[in-house]
Amino acid sequence: MTTRRSFLKATSAAATGIVFCGCGLLQSAHAQTGGGGGRTLPVSVGGKRVKTIDVHSHCNFKDVIPLLGEKEANAILVPPVNGAKNAFIDPVEARLKAMDAQAVDMEVLSINPFWYGKDRDLAAKIVKIQNEKLAELCAGKPDRFAAFASLTLQAPDLAVTELETAVKKQGLKGAAIGGVVNGVEFSDPKFNPVWAKAEELGVPLFIHPQGVPELGKRFAGNGWLANTIGNPLETTIALSHLIFEGTFDRHPRLKVIAAHGGGYLGSYADRSDHACLVGPAGCNPQIKLAKKPSEYLKQIYFDSLVFTPEAIRHLAAQVGPDQIVLGSDHPYIWQGHPVDHIFACDSLTDAQKAAILGETAATLFNVKA
Repeated sequence: MTTRRSFLKATSAAATGIVFCGCGLLQSAHAQTGGGGGRTLPVSVGGKRVKTIDVHSHCNFKDVIPLLGEKEANAILVPPVNGAKNAFIDPVEARLKAMDAQAVDMEVLSINPFWYGKDRDLAAKIVKIQNEKLAELCAGKPDRFAAFASLTLQAPDLAVTELETAVKKQGLKGAAIGGVVNGVEFSDPKFNPVWAKAEELGVPLFIHPQGVPELGKRFAGNGWLANTIGNPLETTIALSHLIFEGTFDRHPRLKVIAAHGGGYLGSYADRSDHACLVGPAGCNPQIKLAKKPSEYLKQIYFDSLVFTPEAIRHLAAQVGPDQIVLGSDHPYIWQGHPVDHIFACDSLTDAQKAAILGETAATLFNVKA
């Protein structure tokens, strides 16, 4: 049992040698995320070798820089985020060395969408370059890299073609999308052809939020709240619209992976089951969902970027351990050793740990486990 005295003693010990940063305890954060050490490759669970697959890792390509304005180019080249410079994977050996140290066999790469607000032709050029470069990188190291395609989602007809080309001709494993497109929610019927194509191809879509700029004033101040709170909030909103507007009913075979543990939905999903009973005026009587809102979480995949064994235990209890896949946000230093808190989660069986570490993702992406 943890007493107040033992907690304070442990906290005091952990604070020894701490280096302070602008909004907290950097050294302590590194310790929590495995920055001070952890498992390395190869990874075994119960004596069985497991191929670890990180579904949430990022990259950028300088090849698109000439298509951007100076301000936007600088934001990609020199973003004020620790680890961002490593997103360019140059040289490849440096990324592989980092993956080895993280005990990650394979990364599924994605690029956060910055092109939704651009005109159709320019966005298409950016996406074309990125998908070609992703395919080239993965072809060079097929045992270490897979990738989500970029899509010109503001032009759904074009996105459908891009997704088909990416999967059938370029060997990419699905697509990475934001949390909203220029203020239009994914539940809007205009996106249905994209979801239908993903169903047809049998590939997952990775939702990675971009924040909620409408709340910029309230997010101002210490703590990088635009990301800390804003990113999980946007994912929560996106998933909730897909559930409540009936998108998952219309596309029952749609595979969605939600970043950052799905935002806040996995922590408070049961509230969604009561909303239309308590406040029917806020619900559309024409929309008849096939099941309770919380039950749709069983058909969504969630990455494991929730930081602690207790958070993993709770997420698994809510959505099922077979719906969780490994995620780190690499090269951004949110989770230095993403496999460690999976092993530390005592409520999981060895089989469940192996599934989260890589077996579920291997099935999703049709790669060897």
